[in-house]
Amino acid sequence: MSVLAEWDRRLFTRVAAARVQGADPALRRLSRSADHGRLWLATAAGLVLLGGRASRRAALRGVGSLAIASSAVNTVVKWSTRRPRPLLEHVPSIRHLKRQPHTTSFPSGHSASAAAFATGVALESAGLGALIGPFAAAVAFSRVYVGVHYPGDVLAGVAIGAGAAALTCRWWPPRPALPACERPSVSAPALPGGEGLVVLVNTLAGTGPPGTSVPPAERLRALLPRAELVECGPDDDFATLLERAAERALERAGEAGGVLGVCGGDGSVNAAARAAAGRGLALAVFPGGTLDHFAQDVGVRDFEDTAVALARGEAVAVDFGVAWSGAGQAVRFLNTFSIGLYPELVRVREHLEERWGKWPAAAGALVRVLRTATPVELSLNGHRRRLWLLFAGNGRYEPQGFAPTCRPLLDDGLIDLRLIDGEHRLARTRVIVSALAGTLGRSRVYGTEVVPWVELAGIRGADTLAYDGEVAPAPQVLRLEKERRALVVYRPRAPRDEPARRARPAAATARRRRRDRGRRLPADGGPSAGG
Repeated sequence: MSVLAEWDRRLFTRVAAARVQGADPALRRLSRSADHGRLWLATAAGLVLLGGRASRRAALRGVGSLAIASSAVNTVVKWSTRRPRPLLEHVPSIRHLKRQPHTTSFPSGHSASAAAFATGVALESAGLGALIGPFAAAVAFSRVYVGVHYPGDVLAGVAIGAGAAALTCRWWPPRPALPACERPSVSAPALPGGEGLVVLVNTLAGTGPPGTSVPPAERLRALLPRAELVECGPDDDFATLLERAAERALERAGEAGGVLGVCGGDGSVNAAARAAAGRGLALAVFPGGTLDHFAQDVGVRDFEDTAVALARGEAVAVDFGVAWSGAGQAVRFLNTFSIGLYPELVRVREHLEERWGKWPAAAGALVRVLRTATPVELSLNGHRRRLWLLFAGNGRYEPQGFAPTCRPLLDDGLIDLRLIDGEHRLARTRVIVSALAGTLGRSRVYGTEVVPWVELAGIRGADTLAYDGEVAPAPQVLRLEKERRALVVYRPRAPRDEPARRARPAAATARRRRRDRGRRLPADGGPSAGG
């Protein structure tokens, strides 16, 4: 250990004696700008306001990584080592900070924060990580250059920061850079300038991208000047306008293509998808909601992606999930279906949303539901179960453990079934603890299967079901299955900023399909459901 400490001091002395032309004032200011993470918080704010969806995810992961690293360094590691700061006698006075730090030297908190933020951003966007990485490295080097840390302190801080960023992946796995590139394309009408397209614009949907002041309708008119726009305002009935837009698109099918478009969140997209599929129309999705899960999974990140796909006639076919009641009524969903805690959570959230706002209402609803809810009793493929939650995804979600974030395929014919068992003692508490620890995938109260269908009967304790963020009455009997490739959706063959050669090879798709076929348990096609 003394050999390492001696090497550390010698390297510090060499850096102190080095002179980099013009670097003294620049590195001193850079080092000070990173105090308390200000530099990285400002960078994150810029990514949120000026960047796209990937930039916002990168900013969120970067800030989360920084928070973990800073907490670990300042509350645990520094106070357990108590290493003195370097002496400044070898450091030129022009480099000295106006305020010298009084905490212990090991490890470097500035370096930990810089590495955590840069690594967190890079996990979501390699391009942004490459831009931010040199600044993070300069901040780390500046701590030695201005004389407040030994090189070993900096290296330890970098390791802690990178580790903190990697740790976030346990709770929030990074989204694949190229979603949906494996799905084969299908033919669709090419509509240059939007000729033959009728778009319903839900002006009340979600929040839209931060920093975008141009209304969605104006953006669409600029991108697609030949398209017909139908705007749905606060005093309009969405269902009525959707029917008119779909009928108008059907009329134009004989003229110049006839395509239905929708600008809104997942609820709007779900309704438009049902209207389009029922009339044999292709669907153009313009993400305008808060989360836009379907648009992201299908591979459409923004309006421009859809406009490019429309001009080229590029599209994919996707499945519908269908929940059939015993009376033959169907509820179709593009993303998710659930009974148990989540439908009640949606109902309470909507009740509180007008007074509290969306996110405070969601937090309040979660607390209330966890306190008052009771398990749902049902028969799952003939096995009697008590469940806190039954979740069914339209297609296999990744990862299979905690925090499913995306679907590589939307035409796989499979339902991603996830259950929280109500038979175990303290099941809700155990689920929460496992989720916080990132070990939900190994919890005994949490189960997953990928199946082509599932039958539910004798449902008691659940008055409502939820699908794609909407709530509906729950019948006593349900069968969940798939309508294969029932909808054609526009999307570009490859993202605009990614070369097509980066798409995954077809062999990877074949391996995944073989693996999924092997997971269809039992042999009759339904889930085992008994465990």
